[in-house]
Amino acid sequence: MSNITRRQFVKRTAAVAATCSIGFPSLIRAQGLNEKLQVGFIAVGGRGGTHTGASHGEGLQCVAFAEVDKTRWDGVHGKKGWEQAAGYTDWRKVFEKHGKELDVVFVATPDHTHFAPSMTAVSMGIHCYTEKPLTWSVREAQLLAAAYAKNPKVVTQMGNQGHGENGWRLAYEYVKAGAVGEIKEFHTWTNRPIWPQGGDRPDYTSPVPDSLDWDAWIGPAAMRPFAGPKDDSKKGRGPYHPFNWRGVVDFGSGALGDMACHTTDGIYAIMNPGYAATAEPVIMTGPVKDQWPAGMVVKSTYRAKGDQPKFTTYWYEGKDKDGNPFMPDNPEGLKVDGRKLPRTGNLVVGTKGTMLVNGDYWNSPQLIPDARRKEFGRPKELLERSPGHHKEFFMACKGEKPREFSQSNFSYSGPMAANIQLGNLCARAGKKLKLNEAGKIISDPKINDLAWREPRKGWGPLEMKV
Repeated sequence: MSNITRRQFVKRTAAVAATCSIGFPSLIRAQGLNEKLQVGFIAVGGRGGTHTGASHGEGLQCVAFAEVDKTRWDGVHGKKGWEQAAGYTDWRKVFEKHGKELDVVFVATPDHTHFAPSMTAVSMGIHCYTEKPLTWSVREAQLLAAAYAKNPKVVTQMGNQGHGENGWRLAYEYVKAGAVGEIKEFHTWTNRPIWPQGGDRPDYTSPVPDSLDWDAWIGPAAMRPFAGPKDDSKKGRGPYHPFNWRGVVDFGSGALGDMACHTTDGIYAIMNPGYAATAEPVIMTGPVKDQWPAGMVVKSTYRAKGDQPKFTTYWYEGKDKDGNPFMPDNPEGLKVDGRKLPRTGNLVVGTKGTMLVNGDYWNSPQLIPDARRKEFGRPKELLERSPGHHKEFFMACKGEKPREFSQSNFSYSGPMAANIQLGNLCARAGKKLKLNEAGKIISDPKINDLAWREPRKGWGPLEMKV
């Protein structure tokens, strides 16, 4: 077995089992699990370093990787046993040259380049972990959810690591125990952006660094000149690579795309609401220009579903023109205890009470005021706890657990990401949008054109099975 990959072995043994009246499934499964998963990475710097570290620690073997910035290649080549992995600046070469070897791919590029390699991986039957937000646009997220349904042997995961923690599970158990009654509203706020937003396109250009493949970095977006850091820039960062792209409409998803996959995760996990019925920008500090606005508040409504009544969500990001953060008002339940809202978190408002959730990852949900928390006690545990976000993905990839054990899979994270990007879409449209239950905009069909961007020639998915 030393001359074949785990993927080739699994395919061959599956074929043998199919033609054998006994099959010996336990023997075959155990042998397959002893083989190392062959992994590829699309980006290894920034968040990509988290995934190279987790994969190396799990004993996966890196076959190939793509990283547009060659100064970051040590993220793979610096790890013992991975020194010979093939490196490229163009993600397409990973699939073209190594697609038949790969079991798993991690995608951790800027938001605008998530979709094409992720769709390619899933369509080629390769397990895929993609960073949040799953996609740059509404339609891309819907297509990845469809691809997950179409390719039933592929394990997927979106990188919202809080979903593998216990906070949202405890919040879910409070809700199911009746602690807040019927939920009417969720209020979610963030301390982001911590990068420039509210501005227009840079009025200067710079030479592209020798180490950077700018064409591959731009990928499916419209080509524009490179602009590097100015002499007085904070932390030596320019308007794009390696960090400030988050605030640029063509490349990032702003504070909403960056953080809502974490801070609104519990909403979707608890309510399982499907697509929003409406989304509207209640407040914007200015129009969407080359960058997302410096601050905004977005209101979305969700339909009643079964015994679950309709509810409303509010998203708060950034600051107003006077520098005051957009946040909900301090609730009476905290005023009674002499407390204030944390700088990021959630309020779950129901007919019988309110729950405060601290932090970005649904950490430490608690009933307020404190007297109510003490009176109610701790709810009964209803949900299985996760072994960890990466761990559940690896276990499903190895066949130790079913693929749905990877719980932020694209059937869950696809609709969630679509709803999140709907908030950005209504900001771009500058008005309230109405959708049908399939997630299609019906109030102004022309806005559906903004829900999708045709990739720059050559930079779409290499395969697309939906």
